[in-house]
Amino acid sequence: MGIAELGAEPGERATLVQFSSAFCQPCRATRRILDEVAEMVGGVRHIEIDAEKNLDLVRALGIEKTPTVLVLDAAGRIVRRAVGMPRKADVIAALGAAV
Repeated sequence: MGIAELGAEPGERATLVQFSSAFCQPCRATRRILDEVAEMVGGVRHIEIDAEKNLDLVRALGIEKTPTVLVLDAAGRIVRRAVGMPRKADVIAALGAAV
């Protein structure tokens, strides 16, 4: 995944990339969780990507369900991947691998 494909500026230390779809209930809750974590942890940014509008990227990354969350390190490498609504504690722990 290239940083340019995110459609937004990545975080200084890590980026939480969320793939969502319009009618996905868990995606809304995931958005809130990831926004809260990004506010709590300095240098971390949350970017949400509409899976339906970015099918090439979805296929390239093997995204099969929404929400899917990728944790990227400062260099843009995927260090963790999770499918489904994550718990806040799990997101914070996953960031440990990225920062």
